[in-house]
Amino acid sequence: ADVFRRPPVFGEYTVDRLWQDEYISQRMLALHLDEDAELASRPHAFIERSAEWMKSRFQIGTNTVVFDYGCGPGLYTSRLSQMGAEVTGIDFAERSIRHASEYASKHGMEVTYVLDDYLTWETTRQADLITLIFCDLCPLSPERRKVLFSKFRSHLKPGGHILLDVCSLALFESKEEQAVCEPNLLEGFFSADDYFGFLNTFTYDSDHVSLDKYTIVERGGIRLFYNWLQYFGVDEL
Repeated sequence: ADVFRRPPVFGEYTVDRLWQDEYISQRMLALHLDEDAELASRPHAFIERSAEWMKSRFQIGTNTVVFDYGCGPGLYTSRLSQMGAEVTGIDFAERSIRHASEYASKHGMEVTYVLDDYLTWETTRQADLITLIFCDLCPLSPERRKVLFSKFRSHLKPGGHILLDVCSLALFESKEEQAVCEPNLLEGFFSADDYFGFLNTFTYDSDHVSLDKYTIVERGGIRLFYNWLQYFGVDEL
């Protein structure tokens, strides 16, 4: 019965489990690096267009200081570095940071990568541009967002810019509740061994929040993963 339990909004937080699990983090990185996939990052052709728009919109060039929160494997940081920016990428996913660092070294890029939770990361430097891309704001509870915006305040130069990529209210209107159960849910994404997976999607209309709750039943026990998303309109932002 617990499989179908609707938790309170942002009542459980498990995003770190995805990146601390040896097998799942490998699958996540592969999705990031898949040029056409949209599950972990934008398709790479879209990223190229976005980076060019960012360059024009924020006049990115030599000596522009950029902090990319939740940089992942460096899909944006590497491109911004090639524009001449002084880029720092922060992420708590060791596998992704390692890939980003190796890629930068191989291609002669001077990018600073920090293995840390951006909610606790501290620096005395300030940036011209802070980015938080691929809806990374949306899984954060209001309390975590408050912490994040406090970081932004101290890490941003006067007159600097913040770029947020979020899920829209229009997308929330298309979200439907569902219950799915099948062997090796999501094509074996959660384990190299056989398991049975439940996906329960819940929507919270008054909060404009959705939850994809994954219950993974395997020989060694049960694991839970909660994928929260907050949806925003212009006024909320």
